This record gives sequence, structure tokens and C-alpha cells, in this order.
Amino acid sequence: MSEDQARTVLRREATPWGVRLILDRPAKLNALSNELVEALVKAIDAAEADPAVRVIVLEGAGRAFSAGYDLTEEAEGGIGGPVEWRALLAVDVAATLRILDCPKPIIAQIHGYALAGGLELAMACDLIVAAEGTKLGEPEIRYGSAPVTLLMPYLIGQKKTRELLLTGDTIDAVEAERIGLINRVVPPERLAAEVDALADRLARTPPEVMGPTKRMLNRAMDAAGFRLAVEAGLDLGAIVNAADTPEQREWDTIVRRDGLKAALAWRDRRYPERLGRDPGAPSSNDPDRPAN
Repeated sequence: MSEDQARTVLRREATPWGVRLILDRPAKLNALSNELVEALVKAIDAAEADPAVRVIVLEGAGRAFSAGYDLTEEAEGGIGGPVEWRALLAVDVAATLRILDCPKPIIAQIHGYALAGGLELAMACDLIVAAEGTKLGEPEIRYGSAPVTLLMPYLIGQKKTRELLLTGDTIDAVEAERIGLINRVVPPERLAAEVDALADRLARTPPEVMGPTKRMLNRAMDAAGFRLAVEAGLDLGAIVNAADTPEQREWDTIVRRDGLKAALAWRDRRYPERLGRDPGAPSSNDPDRPAN
């Protein structure tokens, strides 16, 4: 992918403390396409190599941080069996781990929706600051899928993770802060300023101290089995996504016959309370809802 192509899906804004990386597919709620994931990894690489960058902020353009991975590519791709699915999921996992393993601190500035793969990107960041009203969740189980990178239990524990992943329910930012999924909730009009102030504080710490401290924290997760769980998740996630269930066959039939939007509407009817049905929630009736 060329630099010009990358600019069409990801914007970079230099700041006194580093760089803002802005997911820039607002018409698609910043759904994570293959192109966007590739651009994000390259941008993290560049920021890590730049001595002028002390802190990275990840945010989304438009009315959401990210609604998840782009279902359009999956629907059109005809991915196939577990082997093909594992290869695809491994690319997404690598992108999430690239964020986690970056020695420079990364703040997720989220608003609107942080769902599925979008929430996983945010969880991989060191800190999450959310605007009031943000909806968070991993609703993949309702789509016949599974989380790509199993970060949540290492952040909030098993019981609450099981509730959220097995029901596919979403929560608001206040609840997310209460259970320790995010760090702060602020009014939308204060979000950018709050993140700027936090980034400025982090930038005062020498990189020679910040990087090793992050590695210590990551190694604590690894000691608890995080990387092994990620590998197991890849294996099992590939099986789940490739499963030949009656529901999956019906989904495939509707996609081929009527298109992705019709298939999403069919799945929505099975979970009428999905996403809390708040007035602004993305649904299959919203042309901007392409994500998983």
C-alpha cells in the first residue's frame, strides 16, 4: 500500500508531545478494513522510530472510534475453512499486539462506539479515555463469530468478561469505568483536552524509563498466560468462524442473494435488544453499519 493510499484511511497529526493517529473512515464508522489495519501498523512503526514522538494517541474521525472489523470484506471474500480464517485473524491479532508491544505510551481517545475489533484496539492501548455516552462491547457471538484478541479477561477478570462475551451485550462508558475497562469518562466537549493533558504528563517521563516499565507490565500479563491464550484464541476463533451451522448457511445464502445489509437485518431480528437499541446505535438499518 502506498503512502497516498494510507492517508485515505488514516490521518496523522503532529503534536507537541507526539502524534495523533486518526482512523479516517467516518462514513463506515471507522470499520477496520485490511487497508486501515495495514496503515495503522505502519504508522505505529513510524511513531516508534521517531525520537520526537513521546506519546501516541489513537482516535476515530466522525461519530465513532470504531465499530469493529469490516464485514463487507469478509462477506465478499468467501474466506473458507479454519486454515484460511486463522491466517486472516492472525493479521488482525498482530496489529493489536503491535499496539500493546509499542514501547511508547498509547492513549485511546474513544467516543460514539468502540465495538468488537475496535474495542480490542482500544484495550491494547495503555490508557483509555472515553466521552460520556460511548458504547463499548464485543458483540461477535451474536454474529456467529468470536473475539479476535482475548484481552478483556486480563483487564477486568473472568466473570464480567464472560457476561459480556457470552451475551454480546454492550455497556456505556460509565459502567466501563466502574468495572475497570477504561480509565476515565469525560464530557464530549472536554475529551480532546483531557487526552492532551494526559499525553503531556506521560511525555515528561524519559523513554528509557517508560519503555521498560511497559515491558514489565506486559510480562506480567504473559506470566498469566496471555500470549498462550491469544494463540489458543486464534485456533478456536478460526474454527468458530468457519463453522458450518444452519445459521451460518442461512447468513451465507442471504449475503449471496440479497447482500450484506439484508443479512445484518436478519441477524438483528434474532437479538431485538442488541446494543441497547439506543436511538443512535448502529443497526442493519443504518447504512453506516458495516462492522463486526
